[in-house]
Amino acid sequence: MRRSHEAGSQIDNLPHKTRPWVRALTSPFIIPMSDALYRGRKSVSIENSRLRVTALREGGHIAEILDKQTGVNPLWTPPWPSIEPSAYDPAVHDYGAAPEAKLLAGIMGHSLCLDLFGGPSAEEAAAGITPHGEAAVALYEIEQAATRMTMRASLPLAQLRFERVIELQGRTVRIREVVDNLSASDRPIAWTQHVSLGPPFLEKGATQFRMSATRSKVFETEFGSAGYLRAGAEFYWPMAPKSSEDCVDLRVANHFAASSAYTAHLMDPVRDDAFFLAFAPQYRLAFGYVWRRSDFPWLGVWEENCSRTYAPWNGRTLARGMEFGVSPMPESRLRMIERHRLFGVPTYRWLGAGSRIELEYVALTWSARSVPEFPPVRNSPKAAEKRRRLGYTGSS
Repeated sequence: MRRSHEAGSQIDNLPHKTRPWVRALTSPFIIPMSDALYRGRKSVSIENSRLRVTALREGGHIAEILDKQTGVNPLWTPPWPSIEPSAYDPAVHDYGAAPEAKLLAGIMGHSLCLDLFGGPSAEEAAAGITPHGEAAVALYEIEQAATRMTMRASLPLAQLRFERVIELQGRTVRIREVVDNLSASDRPIAWTQHVSLGPPFLEKGATQFRMSATRSKVFETEFGSAGYLRAGAEFYWPMAPKSSEDCVDLRVANHFAASSAYTAHLMDPVRDDAFFLAFAPQYRLAFGYVWRRSDFPWLGVWEENCSRTYAPWNGRTLARGMEFGVSPMPESRLRMIERHRLFGVPTYRWLGAGSRIELEYVALTWSARSVPEFPPVRNSPKAAEKRRRLGYTGSS
C-alpha cells in the first residue's frame, strides 16, 4: 500500500501504539496505484473509494474515469483494437488514411488537442504533424503519489512543453495544465479538451446533455455522409436547424440509424464558469466538466453515429465529443488564424515567446434521479438576470 511522503511522515510521528490503528482506519481510502495495461495499452491508474482514473503513457489520453458506484466509465473506448502510436506501421495496420491514422490507432476517451485543433496542412503533415497536434501521440512521463499523478511531455515539433496534474477528491477529478512556449516567437495556439463519451453511458435516444451555451453555429461545410444539420446555420443552443425546415434538440442523443454532425457553441459570457454535463438515465449517473470560461470560451459537439463506413470506424462507432477549448471549429492553423473571431470572441489563444500558461478544470460524477440542469457547483445568482439583459435566450 502506497502513501504520500507527507502522510507517511505524519503517521510515523504518532506514538508507536497508535500507528497501527491510524493505518487501519486510513488504508481503505487509499487504493494501490498501478502501472500496467489498459485494453492492451501502457497505462497508469490512480483511484480512491469513489473513482478510478486511467491515463495512457502514449498519447496521454485520459482513457477512464470509472464511477465505482455504477461501474460505468462514461468516456469513449473505440470499437477497434488500440495500439501504441509509436507501434503504428501503415504497411501492417489499417487505421485509415494518413495523416490521421497514427492518431486513430491510439485515440481513447479524453484527448488533448495542442497546438492544433483540426487537420494539419500538407506541409505540416509531411513534417510529421498529426491531426489535433502531436500531444495526442506523444510519449508522457508519469509520476504517481497516492491519488495524484503528474504527466509531462515534450512536443519538439511544436516547440512546447506540456504538464498535466490529475488529483482525485471524492467523486471529483481536479486537473491542472501547464503549457510552456520553448520558442523565441509569440504565437497563436489551439488548445482543446477533446472529451469523447461512448457506450454504455452514451445511448441513442436516451442520454441527455446540458451546458452553459448561448450562440452557436453548425460546421460550415458538409460534415460526413450522414450530416443532417444545415451547414453554416447560426442558432441558439439547444435547437439546431436541420437540413429540412424543422429543428432538432441537441440536449438528447438522437435515435437515428446513422448520423454525423459538428456544432460550435459560445459559452455563456455572463458566467465566470462554464460547464457541460451528460446524464445516463439507465444508470442514474451524471458526468461533466466545469472550467473557467475565460480559459476555454468555446465548446464543440461532435457526433459520430455509425456514419463512417471506412476503416477503422467500419460503420459501428457511436461517440459524442464534448470538446471545450479556445477554438470553435476543427480546422487548419491558417484557417483558424484567418477566422480570428466568431461572434466577436477570439478563435485561438496567444502564447508569448518563452512564456507559460496555467489553468485548471474539474471532471466529476454524481448520482441523479433525473437530468440535472447544472453541475453541483456554485452559480452566480445574477447570471439569469444578466443573460436576459444581454438578450441570450438559449437554455442549458
